[in-house]
Amino acid sequence: MAETVLVTGGGGFLGSAICRQLLERGYQVRSFQRRPADGLKALGAEVVQGDLCDREALVRAMKGVSGVFHVAAKAGVWGDEEEYYQINVRGTAHVLYGVKKWGISKLVYTSTPSVTFDGKDQRGVDEACPYPEHYLNAYQRTKAEAEKLVMLAAEGGLHAVVLRPHLIWGPFDTQLIPRIVERAKAGRLRLVGDGEQEVDSVYIDNAAYAHLLAYERIEDLRGRVFFVTNQEPMPFKVLLNKILTAMGQASVEKKISYRKAYQLGALCEKAYGLLRSQKEPPMTRFVAAQLGTAHWYSPKRARTELGYKPLVSIAEGLERLQQCHRSGWLS
Repeated sequence: MAETVLVTGGGGFLGSAICRQLLERGYQVRSFQRRPADGLKALGAEVVQGDLCDREALVRAMKGVSGVFHVAAKAGVWGDEEEYYQINVRGTAHVLYGVKKWGISKLVYTSTPSVTFDGKDQRGVDEACPYPEHYLNAYQRTKAEAEKLVMLAAEGGLHAVVLRPHLIWGPFDTQLIPRIVERAKAGRLRLVGDGEQEVDSVYIDNAAYAHLLAYERIEDLRGRVFFVTNQEPMPFKVLLNKILTAMGQASVEKKISYRKAYQLGALCEKAYGLLRSQKEPPMTRFVAAQLGTAHWYSPKRARTELGYKPLVSIAEGLERLQQCHRSGWLS
């Protein structure tokens, strides 16, 4: 009988890619997610609707599985601190509770390189990079807390691996590319600084593939952390404009200095905070820092220990993105 695995957030961009690859490899897949997913059902996955904050519903969904991919999270750069905590930290604690209750031995946790980001350039850093003393937003802070919970469980014997995919993109992206296209169409897209700072990214299929590698080699990788990228760092303006071209948009050349962008982000945060607005500000300190600094990561551990080598190059990924756009996506 095929092994059954649970994917939290299986209806999301990364989660659905992981589900598809698991199904292709012959696994029985159960997705725990907030919304219906007819597409996943059509592929053969079992879809259970629920919320990470509902521990009992989550634990029921975990019964009978051999392993868990914990992908679901509250992402973003702005929002209620308590909501981030409940979903990202408490939600992860609920997953770990279910793992213990049912004697599940394998857990792959999706984290983010943002847990190591202190607002400064990161050039070729590896997994030994420490957590910073201060974070710029609730997403970073709560993902770091959740990551620590998983690592603590690994120290206690759970076969758990932490993956930190960076800047995931590709066809049917629900976060990065729609935001870029929307701002480009509105004429509000700017380069922060000169755009020459090098950044890593990862094509969606590669990010999912790394998760499957981690799961299938997990007994040898307990407690390990891996940065996951396409291993092709390039200047931010080059990557951005290649994506814009693939999406039928003009290249962006307008710039704003890093200092001005950061100051604007601080002012926007203060104003939106005073208004208690849940609407995302046009700029935040975190966004300014992410856009205005270099952040690329050593691929050594992923290559040597995980055995990860990207399956799809950035060039091929851009071709796929362009084909998807031409077929009508985000037109």
